[in-house]
Order: sequence, then C-alpha cells, then structure tokens
Amino acid sequence: MTQTECSSGDIYDLLFNMLNNNGQNSTCDNFQKPSEPVTYRDGRLFYVYLTPVILIIGILGNSLSLNVFMSKNMRGMCASAYLAALSASDLSTLIFYVTVEWLRRGIVYIYPETKMAFLEYNGFCQILMYLSYVSRFLSSWLVVAFTVERYIGVCHPLRRRHICTKSSTRRIITVICLLSCILVLYKPVLSGVYYSADGTQYCTSNKRYDFPSFVLDSAFAVTITLVPFLIITILNILIVRKLVYTNKRQQHYTVRTNNIQSVKSANIIRTEESIIKLEFTLILLAVSFFFIAFNVPYFTIWCRNFIYNKYISQTDSVSLEDIEYWQGILYISRTIFYMNYCINFFLYSITGTYFRREVKFLFTLKRQASYEFRQSSRNANTKLAVSWV
Repeated sequence: MTQTECSSGDIYDLLFNMLNNNGQNSTCDNFQKPSEPVTYRDGRLFYVYLTPVILIIGILGNSLSLNVFMSKNMRGMCASAYLAALSASDLSTLIFYVTVEWLRRGIVYIYPETKMAFLEYNGFCQILMYLSYVSRFLSSWLVVAFTVERYIGVCHPLRRRHICTKSSTRRIITVICLLSCILVLYKPVLSGVYYSADGTQYCTSNKRYDFPSFVLDSAFAVTITLVPFLIITILNILIVRKLVYTNKRQQHYTVRTNNIQSVKSANIIRTEESIIKLEFTLILLAVSFFFIAFNVPYFTIWCRNFIYNKYISQTDSVSLEDIEYWQGILYISRTIFYMNYCINFFLYSITGTYFRREVKFLFTLKRQASYEFRQSSRNANTKLAVSWV
C-alpha cells in the first residue's frame, strides 16, 4: 500500500475536527488511496453497529433508573437524588450527544447517500452542541458529587447529618446544573455553520476563533475527565480504607464479646448498617470504577493524538496510513466511552437490593400487598437512613 503524507498543519486540522465532533474530514483525507486500512475500517464498523445498541439499552435503562429513584420508596434518600439526576443527565447525553454524533458519523458510513442536513442548520447546530456539552459536564460532576456525599457518609458520619441533608442535596444539584449551563456558553458563541471545499455544509467552531476554541475545548475535556478521575480515585481509596478498618474493628469486637446476647445485638446492628451504607457505597464504587474505565481510554487516545500530531510531528511528515490507524483506535475508544452512559442500570441492579426490588415492583401488581412490609422496613431504618443515605 502506498503511503500518503500530510503536513503538520493538516494533522492539526484533523485533530481539531475530532475534538469539535466534526464529521468532516481534514484535507489529508482528500488524497487518493488504494483501500481503507484494516484498523480504521474495523474501528469505524465497531462504532457504527455498536452505538445503536448502546443507545437503545441506555435510553431504556436510564428511563427505568430515573423512575425507580423517583419512586415513593426511594426519593426520600439523599443518595437517590444524585442517582436520579445522573440518570437524567445520562439520558440527555445519549439523546443530544451520542445520537447526534452517530447520525453524523455512523449512518452516513453505512449509507453514504444519506444526508443529515438538518443537523447542520444554523442555530439548530449550536443548540445541539450546547446541550451535548451541558449534559456531559453534568454526568461527570454528578458522579463527583455522589462520591463526595458517600465519602462524608462513610468517613465522617457525624458531620453528614448536618452537611448532607435533602435541601443541601437539592442545592448542590442545582449549582452543578447552573455551572454546567454557564461554563459551556462559549461553545454556541464560538460555533457556526460553514462549507467545505466540495460545498458540504457542516457545523464546527468559528474559523476566526480556532485557537481560543481549541484551548477552551481542551480545558473542557480535562474538566470532564482528568479532574473527576483524580477526585473520584482519591475519595474512593479513602472510602475503601475506612470500610476495611471498620470491618476489622467490628470483627475484633465480635470475637472479644463473651456474652451471646451482645454478639447477637452487634450482628443485628451490623446487618442494619450494611443494608443502607454498604449498598449505596457499593453502587458508588461500581459507578466510579466504570466511569474511569470507560473515560480514560478515550481521553488517553485523544491526548496521544494531540501531543504526537501537534509537537512530535512538527518537523516530519506523517503518513496518512498512520493517521487513519489512530483514527480507527479513536473510534473504538469513543464507542467504549459511550458505554459509560448505558451501563449504570446494570450496576444498580447487581449491587442494589432495594433497586432490584423497586424494579420488580414496577413490573408487578404487588405494590399494595407489599406496602406494609416496605413501611415497616422504612420505619425500622429511619434513623439509619438519615445517617447514612
């Protein structure tokens, strides 16, 4: 296969288009080549066919999760408020970001004659960009807020009663929503509809503000990936350390207790605590782990492309084959990144007993029959719920 070379300016243009979610190719891609590289083709097909599956599962799963966390039995818990907001933000991300990107990049690969011109209309394209940036910011920082709430609940339980109340939870969620709406206002302002060399209409950043747009988008990428990653990782390590320490203490207390009745009382207390505290903490650890696992590969590949193409290749020309290889890898990591917005329903179902029960109630007619059981369970754990949930 012959190799086509691109200048550093073309490479920068390609990276810029990737960052701004622009489906248009850079001038590098206008060169004639015998065939598509295998990695690029497989990565594109992986993206094209798996993304619709992610969309269907994600929309259904997040809708069910939102319904469960807003149900009468769950909405009174502070942790449920964060998870309900997270389900709503993931749902909006799937609609305004993943769906729109697939229509731009995916369906046109299967059916090249298909034109999604309505996505590129002036005004409409800016609205879609703005909503996609807002929803992604929300999804990342709601996970951070939930992590902080669980950290205070596990590591500082006495302070939690005064800090993590229902009203404070609503205020925190409102503040995150307002910040997300304000911080990404630059995107629609610095964007517009332009025409490629062949006359194709596309929505991207204003060419007059290429550099400020690139800097702000880079800061946005770091804000929704690297910063949350560091906060979540540090707080989760502290949470796990505290849980291990508490578990050892309880085992030591149980072993040293000679009175049988005291042993039974200690086990009852431990069981009641586990029902609430450990369940939501396990949910947090699962959500945090997969948030990191699905976000880091895409962010890493993006950083690699930026550093290599912007700095390392300044003096040398780079083959088009190499660029398309990393484009294929980027498509694969992008698809994995999308999974972050559809997996939470399964994590809640695996780690949450209360969540599974509420999902079951949604599909059965046993709500009234189980009402007394749920009420007695809630009354028995009222004080515990205020402390830990």
